[in-house]
Amino acid sequence: MEMREKVNAALKQAMKDKATMRLATLRLINAAIKDRDIAERGNGNDEGVGDTEVLAILGKMVKQRQESARQYEEAGRLDLSERERAEIEIIEDFLPRKLSDDEVTEAISEAITEVGASSIRDMGKVMGALKAQYTGQMDFGAVGPKVKDQLSAANG
Repeated sequence: MEMREKVNAALKQAMKDKATMRLATLRLINAAIKDRDIAERGNGNDEGVGDTEVLAILGKMVKQRQESARQYEEAGRLDLSERERAEIEIIEDFLPRKLSDDEVTEAISEAITEVGASSIRDMGKVMGALKAQYTGQMDFGAVGPKVKDQLSAANG
């Protein structure tokens, strides 16, 4: 089932269950997808975004909520922080399982071999290969330094 269809099916189920928090979060997800669809239409893509792009949108939504929750906690607003964390759980229902550190290291090694990377200049190719295969399964902000370390070790 396509990501968009999964979200819509969950939205309908949340309506039936009268799960207001889940319903509100699913509507936010749908709105974010539709916003991206509209932006893509401006670029000449009438079909809308695919699953990879939807996963990227969901990942971005999770990061935004993690940051908001952290800020709310620092401000002593635990009620708002809990709401953000509840939204994160709902969004993560649609994301694939996160890879462990060992799995990330293995994926980086495979990507380096796959693209034939031999130096730091090939980092973009490696990151592109990882994003194509593991969108939503790893934090690419944290993966970048690991890729750099492995490429440096290969040259060292």
